[in-house]
Amino acid sequence: MIASDSLSFLKKLLDTPGPSGFESAPAKVWRDYAKKFAKVSGDVAGNSLAEVNGGGKPTIMLAGHIDEIGVIISYIDDQGFAYIQPIGGWDPQVLVGQRLRFIGRHGEVFGVVGKKPIHLIKQEEREKAVKFTDIWVDLGAKTKKEADGMVLVGDAGVIDSRTMEFPNGRLVSRSIDDRIGAFVVLEALRRYADKPGSAKVVAVATTQEEIGYRGGGAGVCTNCIAPQMAIVVDVTFAIDHPGVEKKEFGDAAIEGGPVLTRGSIISPVVFGMLQKTAETRKIPFSLHAAGRETSTDADAIHIAREGVATGLVSVPNRYMHSPNELVSIQDLDHAAELIAETCRVVTSKTDFTAR
Repeated sequence: MIASDSLSFLKKLLDTPGPSGFESAPAKVWRDYAKKFAKVSGDVAGNSLAEVNGGGKPTIMLAGHIDEIGVIISYIDDQGFAYIQPIGGWDPQVLVGQRLRFIGRHGEVFGVVGKKPIHLIKQEEREKAVKFTDIWVDLGAKTKKEADGMVLVGDAGVIDSRTMEFPNGRLVSRSIDDRIGAFVVLEALRRYADKPGSAKVVAVATTQEEIGYRGGGAGVCTNCIAPQMAIVVDVTFAIDHPGVEKKEFGDAAIEGGPVLTRGSIISPVVFGMLQKTAETRKIPFSLHAAGRETSTDADAIHIAREGVATGLVSVPNRYMHSPNELVSIQDLDHAAELIAETCRVVTSKTDFTAR
């Protein structure tokens, strides 16, 4: 069960802006909470680390990236309108008409995304997809000088939306990918701290996954931590809504429990432990196949140093990379329980060698 203080922490974490390369604010929220039960540190890549059972063996790394997609100001014109480029993967259609929240040097600055209204668009252009070059940000400024006093080229922003609880234990927010992963690894560590096993466990809120999952912050901290085993937590596509084919995207669903990936980069040993623990603890789960890369931090972690036995646990997420992603709080609880219990079965005698 997700405790009320953990849920309050999660909401604060989700609401704090932190796109890739600008994660310091949510990272501080994460570290402040982790200090209650773990030894906390950080590194030059912006990763935040929380350690439990420091003298234990082997070392297990739990990784969830704390960055989110965002935008960055690339130009300000003479009228004070700002132009933006993406940080991470965007569908520009989503941005039209949205309010943006920028991380300015003097505090937060708000703007609205403008686009030529439909009345002024020629008929043959109306069905064309919007591109970043078709939109701008109105800051309320009258001149470039006034806008320059509010923001600078290189300032980052996110969509200005707030976390909401929906009926049936569902949570809606803009930054669920993957602030949820950063939350789950810390919640798993908190539960592990209540009853540690043999292993030293380090939870990490990694940076820059949305722009460099093959070697962002995860690659840096893996080299520092030197784990023998890693569990990555990210989101995956929930397919329990209209217009999605199971035969294309699998069987993940809201309230279906965590999704366990099998595939080329996944350690069969770690997968086996996760599966067995889920079955023993009667935790619902589904399976996902990844024939090549996973497009998560696992892709960088499993080849770090001499190689790390890596598993991937995913949370089903509706409406990914939008202002209103949706997950089930029950799925978060099950994912954290699964990871904590799996860590407890690992001992110094556990052999991670693929056979």
